[in-house]
Amino acid sequence: MPQRVLFVCTGNSARSQMAEGFARAMGMEAFSAGTHPKGSVHPMAIAVMAEKGIDISHHQPKPLDLEFVKTVDLIVTVCGEADKECAQLPLPVPKIHWNLPDPAKEAGDENERLQAFRKVRDEIERLVGQLASQLRE
Repeated sequence: MPQRVLFVCTGNSARSQMAEGFARAMGMEAFSAGTHPKGSVHPMAIAVMAEKGIDISHHQPKPLDLEFVKTVDLIVTVCGEADKECAQLPLPVPKIHWNLPDPAKEAGDENERLQAFRKVRDEIERLVGQLASQLRE
């Protein structure tokens, strides 16, 4: 079973960062990257992960590095755009896809936006938990 997992989204500023945070908290060797990384992790991603006791404030968005990809055992794409882009790359490892909405695109006031981040966070926690269980089998 895979041991080193790389979570990939477009900006590496929210979904993949939250997935990396949960995976590390669950004892996995996890990393994240973006196909077009942003300048920083989204502050609402940091805030909703802190609600779960996981600090991702020190994380930085990183570009997808094909040399680094060779060192992981599994790639998990967490957005449709990254999944499409990764499908065109010569990835030397297995890839699975979780189609998660981008909470940063949520319109509305701050509370509505935080709720969108919490909803995606909770789904990521569930999916990472399932993955961790599968890797232990």
